[in-house]
Amino acid sequence: MISRLTGFIIEKNPPFIVVDVHGIGFEIEVSMQTFYQLPEINQQVSLYIHAHYREDSQQLFGFDTPNEKETFRQLIKVNGIGVKTALAILSVLDINELTLAVKNKNASRLSSVPGIGKKTAERLILELTDKLPISELDNTISQIAHDNTEDIIQTLLALGYNQKEAQNAIKNIAPELNLSDAVKLALKNLTK
Repeated sequence: MISRLTGFIIEKNPPFIVVDVHGIGFEIEVSMQTFYQLPEINQQVSLYIHAHYREDSQQLFGFDTPNEKETFRQLIKVNGIGVKTALAILSVLDINELTLAVKNKNASRLSSVPGIGKKTAERLILELTDKLPISELDNTISQIAHDNTEDIIQTLLALGYNQKEAQNAIKNIAPELNLSDAVKLALKNLTK
């Protein structure tokens, strides 16, 4: 099974590219998100590959990141979503947009992809909830939550509490709370 290819791009005809790997030209279909990340012709590229085999054809799909490849694999597991439709979804929506649409149950956003109707969008939401790989968006949210924790501590220190009291006050506070609500909850914890 081919998992990754590194070689030189010798053709670019969206959504297809041809990558020369030691004299063998591999035709690879890529999403438009990946296509825009590709270097120029005759430049080296490394792609994560999903090999798709059927009785009458063999297709290679290339992705810029392991998350995009994993998202593609989750998409093709959804009933009614084939490789072409999955690639279309990843061409229109990047991983963060897709993750947000699924998490927020935004069927109309998913329906903006050609070939995806309302029922298919609802099926995508149902079947992909909690199955998409961790995206850059999730990492950003975690970072924001971490920064919010520091802000809460700094606010408590400004109110005259010491570092140890501030640390104890925030132990059971959900990181997704906004700063104002989090500080109120921390103050309640301090008065217990």
